[in-house]
Amino acid sequence: MASLARVIHDFQNGELSRDEFVAQLDSTLTTEGVAPTQLLEMLGAAHRKAPLPDDLYVEVRRRIEQLRVSNVAAGGEETGIQTTVEIPSVRSASGGSLGNAANAASASGGAAHDQIKGTGDTLNNRFVLEECLGVGGMGTVYKALDLRKLEASDRKPYLAIKVLNVQFRGNPNSLVALQREARKAQVLAHRNIITVYDFDRDGPIVYLTMEYLSGKPLSQLLRTPGYQGMPVRAALPIVRGMCAALAYAHERGFVHCDFKPANVFLTTNAEVKVIDFGIARVFQRPEEESDATVFDPGSLGALTPAYASPEMIEHREPDPRDDIYALGCITYELLTGHHPFDRLSATQARNADFKLQRPPNLDAKQWRALRAALSFDRATRISSVTRFIAEFDNEARAEKSGTLAKVGLASFAVVCAAAVGVFALRSGPGRQSSVTTDAGKARSAVEPAATTEKSASAVLRMDTASAVNGSAIAMSSGPTASASPSSAVAALPPVAPPLATTPAPKPALTLAAVTPVLAQVPCSALSAAVQDHSLTVHGYVSQRYGVAHLKETLTALPGVGTLALEVEPLADDKCDTVKALAPYWVRNWQAGRVAELHVRPPGAQLNDGDPLVVDVSTPGYDSYVNLDYYQLDGSVVHMVPSPRAKDNQAPPHYSATIGSAGDWIISKPFGSEMVVLLITPVPLFDKPRAESESRADYLRALNTRLAQIGGKYGQDHLVADFAPITTKPRVP
Repeated sequence: MASLARVIHDFQNGELSRDEFVAQLDSTLTTEGVAPTQLLEMLGAAHRKAPLPDDLYVEVRRRIEQLRVSNVAAGGEETGIQTTVEIPSVRSASGGSLGNAANAASASGGAAHDQIKGTGDTLNNRFVLEECLGVGGMGTVYKALDLRKLEASDRKPYLAIKVLNVQFRGNPNSLVALQREARKAQVLAHRNIITVYDFDRDGPIVYLTMEYLSGKPLSQLLRTPGYQGMPVRAALPIVRGMCAALAYAHERGFVHCDFKPANVFLTTNAEVKVIDFGIARVFQRPEEESDATVFDPGSLGALTPAYASPEMIEHREPDPRDDIYALGCITYELLTGHHPFDRLSATQARNADFKLQRPPNLDAKQWRALRAALSFDRATRISSVTRFIAEFDNEARAEKSGTLAKVGLASFAVVCAAAVGVFALRSGPGRQSSVTTDAGKARSAVEPAATTEKSASAVLRMDTASAVNGSAIAMSSGPTASASPSSAVAALPPVAPPLATTPAPKPALTLAAVTPVLAQVPCSALSAAVQDHSLTVHGYVSQRYGVAHLKETLTALPGVGTLALEVEPLADDKCDTVKALAPYWVRNWQAGRVAELHVRPPGAQLNDGDPLVVDVSTPGYDSYVNLDYYQLDGSVVHMVPSPRAKDNQAPPHYSATIGSAGDWIISKPFGSEMVVLLITPVPLFDKPRAESESRADYLRALNTRLAQIGGKYGQDHLVADFAPITTKPRVP
């Protein structure tokens, strides 16, 4: 984290905007790790080199002094800010000295303070801004505590608040902008679009309240050092979520107009949420034309050149295909790790005659769809989001092709069976008595074939039956037909098509419905993924509960069509460990298994005297590796950190092999054991622990410490991975 002096320096050099400076100020002050007196000295030194604007200087000093108040309120010691600390005076616009600027501002009623709100401040005596989540084109977003919900003991008292940036606050249309955004949100109620509650103001501060999402923006994933794209199969759920949100908005007449990775949020529940419809504009909506004459959100000018279509840059009327261009850019970046046009604007890339490079692993139809989405001309750009995902989603196409192939085979069997019946009918004059028998055989052959594919629609079944009857008539009217073809055909009993009924649609299958069920499974660590009516579950469940019981429970859920279980049973003595660490394991899987643990050899079958060798990989951020071996005798061996491996700090995307020197050797007692990788943003414990200790004692200390780390630094960077192993005595 940058120091206060560095943040001030970056602002003065123009590397940070005013709002970015304010946002970084919050996180810097809370993580600087020095006393407020020293922070004031830093502020004074930086201000002497290059004076800050008066109101910003007042704001920085006020927030430093708030640290002392917060520390005392939390039960800490008085830090004793001295009034004699030398702070340079600031000159007012009229030339008069403000002296102690913070006190002067307070004495004047805090007019300067009202212009900026940040962490620690309260809006309308209700919303406490606790953490800056990000800075966007129109506003700064904070995690906020709703005191009214807290007072009512609401289980979810947090929400997100977008505070309109200072420059937009000066725009006379700023309040209208947020009012329109809240109104749009009521229209755009979709599982892949963030829920917006309301807008309000606190004096000159204009803000919007919305649901608080736990996770990270897609931009954070794409900017991870070393990120080089992901396989198509892994990217498809994200692409589907983006497409579902945009298609829904477009159907209701809205274009996002600032679609970019920062406005796509990946939640810890493995959901995709599109955020910030702040400058979304209406197209082809006559009932909204009166709004357009009053306020055009595009006039605020908040768009991102790298993802804006040529038409947006040229200020043409909005069109859904503008969002499709941005969608193509994001999809390309997701697959390859880099922008399709090296972050040039669309007009720059077009003028440079930039040639697109085909990403690997895309089939011809996928590449055709992506290339059409990235067209510089609306006329040749793919026409709709629905069409784009229909062509790009090869898994859905494969499923559809498989279903049609099955229906085709059933139809072919029906036609063949009918032909056999007709051939028997036409085999000679003296066979009239056997016609009924042969036709009955043909019908009995037809009926099972026609019903083999139960999932085929009623319309398909009726079309198949019609094709059968048509084939029989055509064959019996050929040149070798008997003298009375019409009577022969009439003698053939008709094939009765199955009753055409429309099956009741399956209820929707959502992760929100599955998650509470998984949470009720005792002694388990389970992560689910939902796609249409398919449910996939990874993880561990106790032997007592059983995988079969889990399968029965999940199959009974409404909307489940197919169920894939990749679940291992765990011995019941692991329940205390699983209970303590399951939330962090689940978070790891929901984030795409950003930390991984593998025991050698594959299969993790180890014999007496074998070395315990483990491969670990870390997430895309600086972290601390904690590796523990949970033994059958109720003890825990700390492999990292330990007296043998003291340094456990890891850079982003770090991979290491631990134990290859034979540091830990398998010995009795033998049975089902477990190795656990735990990733933390800071050292797990302040002091080294004994290399081996009681599991019960360690888990108590671990629970306490993880709660502290999560409360201070957030839960997002606390993840875990498990590796069950089986140890056995060596066979002579």
